[in-house]
Amino acid sequence: MKNKTFDPAFIIFSILIAIFGAIIGMQLITTLGITPNTSIIGALVAILIARIPMQMFYKYRSLENQNLVQTTISAATFGAANSLLIPIGLPYVMGMPELIIPMLIGAGIALLIDSLILYKVFDTKLFGADETWPPGVATAEALKAGDEGGSKAKFLGLGIFGGMIGSHLGISMSAFGVAFIGNIWALSMFGIGLLLRGYSVQLFGMDLNQYYVPHGMMIGAGMVALLQFIITLRKSKKENAKKVKSTEREYTRTDKDIKSAFGYGYLFYSIGAVIVAVVGGILGDMPIWQLILFVLFAAFAALVSEIIVGIAAMHSGWFPAFAVTLISLLIGMLLGFPPVALALLTGYTAATGPAFADLGYDFKSGVIIRNGSTITQELFGRKQQLKSAFIGFGVAIVMVFLFANNFFERDLIPPVDKVYATTIESGLAGNVGLLILLWAIPGALIQLIGGPKRQMGILFATGLLIINPIAGWAVLSGILIRVIILKVRGPEAESTMYTTAAGFIAGDALYSFFTSIWKAR
Repeated sequence: MKNKTFDPAFIIFSILIAIFGAIIGMQLITTLGITPNTSIIGALVAILIARIPMQMFYKYRSLENQNLVQTTISAATFGAANSLLIPIGLPYVMGMPELIIPMLIGAGIALLIDSLILYKVFDTKLFGADETWPPGVATAEALKAGDEGGSKAKFLGLGIFGGMIGSHLGISMSAFGVAFIGNIWALSMFGIGLLLRGYSVQLFGMDLNQYYVPHGMMIGAGMVALLQFIITLRKSKKENAKKVKSTEREYTRTDKDIKSAFGYGYLFYSIGAVIVAVVGGILGDMPIWQLILFVLFAAFAALVSEIIVGIAAMHSGWFPAFAVTLISLLIGMLLGFPPVALALLTGYTAATGPAFADLGYDFKSGVIIRNGSTITQELFGRKQQLKSAFIGFGVAIVMVFLFANNFFERDLIPPVDKVYATTIESGLAGNVGLLILLWAIPGALIQLIGGPKRQMGILFATGLLIINPIAGWAVLSGILIRVIILKVRGPEAESTMYTTAAGFIAGDALYSFFTSIWKAR
């Protein structure tokens, strides 16, 4: 199968749109602390370009090529903002500008490893293509509606309009839309977590965050989730050995892909951590045993970060990358790493997760567009998307290298870096370790009860880590409406419900994108 897509004209256009995405990502993460979903913007740009009556734009009439365009801009936006600028902003805030380039090298390595692991494990039993990945559904539905028109476009348009109106009124319409698509058990726990954190002072007379309840819950749930991953793989191996017939759908990736991806991923993360330690100049700051511990833990934290962030993103469309990185930082402090090592550890961990989640959304969009393809065709299409993502990541690395100092000199720094820096400089006081361990127990139990499919512990902890009670009400209201619709109209209402829900998510993304641009001005 020959690749006719990546000709010079297509690559140049991809680079230009990636530059646009990287600039938007850096501007918004430094001014507002967020990066809205630009996949929808990329999809709309591709749809508009496809309508230009010139031969050079005819290839963009292909849904597959439109999906490649949105993959590129999405990768550039999240890559530049979350995976690169946040890590290098931390040493600047801490008064260590000499660590900016070493941190950029480490973050760039982690970003590429992160995306390659997702490429190998997407559409396995752990990260199935049939799971929700909500922003991916929204993007695919937008592309299909632009291509097909008719009732699909009508319901999507109504959803987008409703999403924008709801967002204007302060309602989290992306959370509302996700409730119509995702796993009901997982999302119910997510919504409950959001409400408990949002109203913790009124309910319990304290902020749960002060007692490290969300952090402990996530650590406990995360550890059980890792064990469930391992058990799932072992069960699968036994089933294959006995040649047990399964009624499950056929995945495009195998258990062997999972083992090689995470096995080699840990190895490459370890090598990356060694490089960070060398170029960051911490070799002489720690004894050899502590340096080995730093490398092993940095690789482990990077791997666990992408798994937890990936699970949350797959089921809810939200990924608690900041919170998971903060947890890694707290554990690093408990292990006694010095401040410079903690800064490098935090930046290295922060670089993983966002790209894993975002590329998962893009692959989900591709799966929907390529519906009905053979496994060979699906894998080929996914490989094309990886190429587009790498164009976006490459542009992001160059843009951050060229313009990061320009942002920093104007005191435009990702707000989350100030939280990391304050945590490192203030140190741990009192019985923090005991509190984290204590709250890890209920987190582990909830995850254990829910099982690997529902991921109730991970999603509950994700909700606890986010201060957004309105999103909690939106999720639970959406679930209630979804249950009523299915009870009254039956399963045949599901398709229309999905399209409209995708519109809610798209409308929320569009509104947040353009209002963010306006505020940044």
